[in-house]
Amino acid sequence: MKGFAMLGIGKVGWIEKQAPQCGPLDAIVEPLAVSPCTSDIHTVWEGAIGDRHDMILGHEAVGRVVEVGSLVKDFKPGDTVIIPAITPDWSSIEAQAGYSMHSGGMLAGWKFSNFKDGVFGELFHVNEADGNMALLPEGVDIVSACMLCDMMPTGFHGVELAQVTFGDDVCVIGIGPVGLMAVAGAALHGAANLFAVGSRPKCAEVAKEYGATDIINYKNGDIVEQIMEKTKGKGVDKVIIAGGTVDTYAQAITMLKPGGRIGSVNYLGSGDYVKVPRVEWGCGMGHKVIASGLMPGGRLRMEKLAALVQHKRVDLSKLITHRFDGFDNMEKALLLMKDKPKDLIKPVVVL
Repeated sequence: MKGFAMLGIGKVGWIEKQAPQCGPLDAIVEPLAVSPCTSDIHTVWEGAIGDRHDMILGHEAVGRVVEVGSLVKDFKPGDTVIIPAITPDWSSIEAQAGYSMHSGGMLAGWKFSNFKDGVFGELFHVNEADGNMALLPEGVDIVSACMLCDMMPTGFHGVELAQVTFGDDVCVIGIGPVGLMAVAGAALHGAANLFAVGSRPKCAEVAKEYGATDIINYKNGDIVEQIMEKTKGKGVDKVIIAGGTVDTYAQAITMLKPGGRIGSVNYLGSGDYVKVPRVEWGCGMGHKVIASGLMPGGRLRMEKLAALVQHKRVDLSKLITHRFDGFDNMEKALLLMKDKPKDLIKPVVVL
């Protein structure tokens, strides 16, 4: 089969590979719509998780089931399914401990385009199909549903990690597609003042539509100073980090009230250390909590988030700015995520 792959650090291209084999608990799926991610950019051009050779990229797909294993109960060939970016091993010790996304080791629930071929191929393999796929609900189109694979669950996980609740003043740092979903999730969780940090006009426009009360443009000055001015020196109750660098944590800690909480879902592609400013962290005693994590995967989460879309609590179509038809446009869509033009939020390739 054909697949679009990482050939090595800084190199991508088309390769031919043997089609994946289906185990008794597994499924083989053909993609119907896929979306490249900034994570693919970190992986290929920054070497963030190390060198990979001839590894098919992609971890966001809606597809049609081609084959299921003999022990699969709830899916059959022909079903249209959503496959999350994170596909844990549900019998693992880590899953039993409540951290399924790390089943088998740190980040090992993230299999696609990490240590296993991803979804940018003519076929791809899904482990433990009954636990890692969800049927596409009626009324949800395949293009919007691609955002259910990673963008929505990751952005919403930032809200969960920050423990946003009614009346909180919240700052979301980074309003790419994940940050925009964090804005939408924080609004659903009852945020009061909701500050969105970003500079691209299209992202700022959509952030307002999702519930941001203020746009903080880092090109207009230090974001901490802007937040402190907006909050009359008090700072915010919660911060969600969905973009930035290792230096962003220092800004988040500084703008956070004592007793506040940071939820970080940002993929740090480079840098050796995260910096924690001593005084602003209360000399270690400020009750400022930093929680960071990889999104949960699995069928239940997909079904619950898909229900929010089906019942029009969240409109994912706002994230889709570029649509391509046909496998041949995969590289063009991926390079959009690398170059990030001003009018981009997320591209989708329909196959």
